[in-house]
Amino acid sequence: RVLGRHGYLSLNAISDMDQLADVQAGMQRLLPMVEFDGGARYVDYDADNDRLAGYGLAALVGGGLAANSGLLAKLGAALLAGKKFIALLLIALAAIGKLVLGRRRSDDIAA
Repeated sequence: RVLGRHGYLSLNAISDMDQLADVQAGMQRLLPMVEFDGGARYVDYDADNDRLAGYGLAALVGGGLAANSGLLAKLGAALLAGKKFIALLLIALAAIGKLVLGRRRSDDIAA
């Protein structure tokens, strides 16, 4: 990942495992060539005009941004809010299943 003033650039390479050493060597040659435009580089940060993110640099680089922003907590809250709907859906499915299975049994008995 290459950090910029307004975000980052993520470089990914796809190859066979037997080419891994070549890809790693190529990435080491490629990374120094990657550069943001003037004013968008990480070193161009202006404390007077730029906002400071609530998460740290380690979370951004490590990919822990979703955990720090409470994404998992929001997902859990949404699931809890929808539990009544899910319960009603399960009850309806059980009733339909019982109705279908009940017809089969009565058809078998009548025959």
